[in-house]
Parts: sequence; structure tokens; C-alpha cells
Amino acid sequence: MKNALILGGTGLIGQQLIDLLLQDNNYLVIALVRKTLPIENERLTQVIFDYENPNNEVIIADEVFCCLGTTIKVAGSQKAFYKVDFEYAYDIAKRAYSNGAKKFALVSSLGANKQSSLFYNKTKGKIEEAITNIGYETLLIFRPSLLLGNRSSHRAGEKIAQSIFTNLSFLIPKKYQAIQAKQVAKAMITSMNLKERGIHILESDKIAAI
Repeated sequence: MKNALILGGTGLIGQQLIDLLLQDNNYLVIALVRKTLPIENERLTQVIFDYENPNNEVIIADEVFCCLGTTIKVAGSQKAFYKVDFEYAYDIAKRAYSNGAKKFALVSSLGANKQSSLFYNKTKGKIEEAITNIGYETLLIFRPSLLLGNRSSHRAGEKIAQSIFTNLSFLIPKKYQAIQAKQVAKAMITSMNLKERGIHILESDKIAAI
């Protein structure tokens, strides 16, 4: 049985990921959370975690699934956004690797590019590069387009964007088509179990094909 460490378990993809992993009897799931999730399962351990003062002893797993992410609007500033999407993710990735983790799956974003003029895309590109340099045996980078699913709160313009991407999907190249969060979570688990080494980048069209 494998130990899976989940970061960002309260998010759209993270919630789906925990649910799917708990349906797989090959996994024990450890979720680092700020507050307890309304889930009870004998194979789920929830750890109240402070990313500002990380407890290195609980960052132990065979496989790490990082779904950490926010928006500048929610975070309140570019600095706060960067702290979550880069600093927290990178810190845990380094600690998990030092503690023996071999595989890491990162939820990034379509358009991630460290040279981008857009702060969001630039940050995503920088975290991809930083984790690439850690040395994981297997690194899976997922770059989904617009995510579909039930959020606890909707971001500005999100419903409109979802409607456009859904109703006009036949006009949009597969790489840019909206994708269900559950499909991303499923692809993360499936890819983890392929036993392939190296760095693999999957954008929405490849994710949807899994």
C-alpha cells in the first residue's frame, strides 16, 4: 500500500483527488489541511498544517499530489499569491523529497511560462522549473485549461467563461477546451501508476485523453 500526500485538498481538484484515492484500496491518504474536511475514512489522515511553520515529520509519502493554488484576488496581493503558489509548494516539495518521496504531481496552469509578462503565468512557470530541479524520479506537471466543477464560491466571470467554453467547445482547439476537475484528478492518479520516470507535462488535451 502506498502513502499519498495531498496539498490543497480543499480545492476543486484536491477534493476530487482525495475522493478518488479513497476509492483505491492501494492508497493511504495524508491530507495537509488548514481545517478538517468533512470526510471520515479509515485510510484518510488529516493533518492540521501551518505552512508558515511546517512540521517536517508529517511530510512523508511515496507520492505527493500538489493542488495548492489561489488567485491574486483571493490572496489579496501578488506577494500573497506568490507565497501560496510558489513558496509553499516549493518548500513542501523539497521537504518531501528529502524525506524519501520519489514521485510528485503538480497542478500548474495552461500558459505557464517563467518568461511570461503575466504574473500568474510567470509564477506557474517558475514553480514548474523549481520543482523540476529538485530531482524527483518522476515529475508530472498538469496544465489544465478552465476547470469545470462545483466550487464553494465562484470567481468573477467564471460562470460566463464556463458557459462559453462549454457551449462553444466545438470551435475551441482541444488544448484550450475546459475540463472537469474530476478528469484532472483521475489523470493524476492514472499517470502516477504508469511507473514512468522523468518529467512529463500534460496539457488539457492529453489530460482529457487519459
